[in-house]
Formats: sequence, structure tokens, C-alpha cells
Amino acid sequence: MQEKIVQLAQELIRRPSISPNDEGCQTLIAERLEKLGFEIEWLPFNETLNLWAKHGAGEPVVAFAGHTDVVPVGDEHQWNYPPFSAEIVGDMLYGRGAADMKGSLAAMIVAAEEYVKANPHHAGTIALLITSDEEAVSKDGTVRVVETLMERREKITYCMVGEPSSSQILGDVVKNGRRGSITANLYIQGIQGHVAYPHFADNPIHKALPFLQELSSYQWDNGSAFFPPTSLQIANIHAGTGSNNVIPGELYVQFNLRYCTEVTDEVIKQKVVEMLEKHGLKHRIEWNLSGKPFLTKLGKLVNAVVDSIKEITGITPKLETGGGTSDGRFIALMGAEVVEFGPLNATIHKVNECVSVEELGKCGQIYHQMLVNLLDK
Repeated sequence: MQEKIVQLAQELIRRPSISPNDEGCQTLIAERLEKLGFEIEWLPFNETLNLWAKHGAGEPVVAFAGHTDVVPVGDEHQWNYPPFSAEIVGDMLYGRGAADMKGSLAAMIVAAEEYVKANPHHAGTIALLITSDEEAVSKDGTVRVVETLMERREKITYCMVGEPSSSQILGDVVKNGRRGSITANLYIQGIQGHVAYPHFADNPIHKALPFLQELSSYQWDNGSAFFPPTSLQIANIHAGTGSNNVIPGELYVQFNLRYCTEVTDEVIKQKVVEMLEKHGLKHRIEWNLSGKPFLTKLGKLVNAVVDSIKEITGITPKLETGGGTSDGRFIALMGAEVVEFGPLNATIHKVNECVSVEELGKCGQIYHQMLVNLLDK
């Protein structure tokens, strides 16, 4: 299995699919799956290509979810090997997307192929949901596919997202949820004027300082057994014309909250507005909700994945919900149990991104055993 996974991973990495481009990755995958009897459906939206492939019928529907797009490579001269050459040096496969997430995508595909070959009349449905819009704006990818499936009343029972979850050693971490993410673009109005005549102006920076102090120190919740407390970070502040003798007429503040299940986006919006009104600030605010939090509690999917990792690696993984967002947040809206598991995340988005060849093989074995645990038992 390892050799097949590595070969497919190399083929995918050699296609420079910088988000939202796919560069033929999904066609390559679809051609492989179609030969095994998978039903192939293309769901393109604007510049994003999405693939929905199914084998079998009925429930449970066990889905693998992943993306073919990658982030830009940056300065290619800093790479030890060309970022799209997919070179293997020692035990390491190098290239943009090797860890995030063409390596685990290849492992999921080969695991599904091997299971279907051995079990052509398996119980339930095996599905793959693949997008090219995870690393960019995430507006025409998995979220649009999920909307389409929900409109058709199609169901996903269990979903494995192949994001690189492992921290120190393969199998040490499984993500069984993610925090929500919401960003505010806040514009606080003042009156522009000359710094020598402040009584003719109204400095929005000065007026906003007490508000910013309260905003940055406010405790939203205490977290939960699975989530750390909600955190807020101010990402950008801008005001002024660039001249040292002009009081600005507007202050721009951008902040992001990574929030847990103990608070909602509506509560966050309401509280921020209350703070602004409390401090008497004229303002306008624009909100961008990237995703709501989700949590998959202990149950059949979590148990199947944990048992598979223990069987292949001898490690009992820790369940975590930290880190950024993933497309799992959209799939969870279908009522599916969702977990994320994949190779080490130490080099993702970095120069010289790489993944262990041996670990890719083990990822494939774990994904295959997960299918056994969910469909055979």
C-alpha cells in the first residue's frame, strides 16, 4: 500500500495546484476511482472544482474529505528541492502539499481503493469529497458541495478529513472538533482636524482606547472539557493620513475571535455592540463568520479512528480541538460525525514542506482499518 500511496502523492504534488486551481489533480483521482465502479459527480462553482465520488449504497455513508489546492511556495530559491518536483530524500517526500494535504489525500484514496477491491459488495457507502478551495477563501468548495447535498437530502454519517493533525509523532493527535472563527472590521468615526486645534476635531483613537482595553481583556467564557476559552486577537489597527499634524477622522480596527461551543456568534456580535455603545463610539462594523464551532463526541467514529491508530502505531491518540479551521466545519452542518487525522503538521505552509514516506504508508493503513471498523463490524 505504501508504494501506491507515495506514487500517487508524487503525481499530485507535481501538479502546481495553487488555490483555487486544481491543475488536473481531481481528474487523475476520478479516473482511478471510476475504474473501480465509483460514481463520479463534478460540482464546479465559479473557479473552484469539486469532486463527489461514491461507491456502494445506503447507510452508513463514510466519507473522506480533502483538498487538492495548496498555498503559494514563496521564494523558490529557499527550497532545497524544487517545490513541485516531489523528490524523495532518505525517508522524506518533499514538495508543496506533501503534508497539507496531498500526502494524506493519496493515502485516503488508496485506502478506499484497496477496501473496495477486497469488498466490492461492502455495506453502506464509501464517498470522497474533494475540493480545490480550502486554502483560499473557502466559498465555492466544500461549503457549496455541502449545500448541494443537503438540498438533495443526501447524508454523510461519518467523515474523515485528512488534515495533518499529528504533532510530535504520527497518531498522537486526532482533531474531534474545531473552534469557530469570526472576524470584525470595525470603523470608529471621529472628526478630522489639525493637531494644534484639537477642540475643533474629535480623535477616534483617543476615544477608542477604553473600548479597546475592555475588548482585549474581556473573558468570554471558561472553555469546556474539549475546548480552551474563547480568545480574541486584534490583528490590524490603522488611522491617519500619514501626516504628523492631522488628527484622523476614522480609526479602523480588525479583530478575530476563535470561539468555543460555550458562546455563539450572535452573542459575540451583541456584546461588542454593547461595548461600543457603552463608550459612546460612533461606528460601523462588518462581520465575517468563517465557521461555527463543532464537536464530535465519543462515539462510533471516534472509537473507530482511535482503535485504528492504536492497532497500526501502538499509540493512543489525544483528542484535541485546537488550531485553525478546516472544511470539517461545513460537513458537520450535515449532522455528520467528523474527525481529522493525518501526518505531522510541523512543515505545513513552510519552505521545504515534507512528509515521511513511512508515515504516509501508515496513514493509509489507518484509513483502511477505519473502514473495516465502521463497515465490517
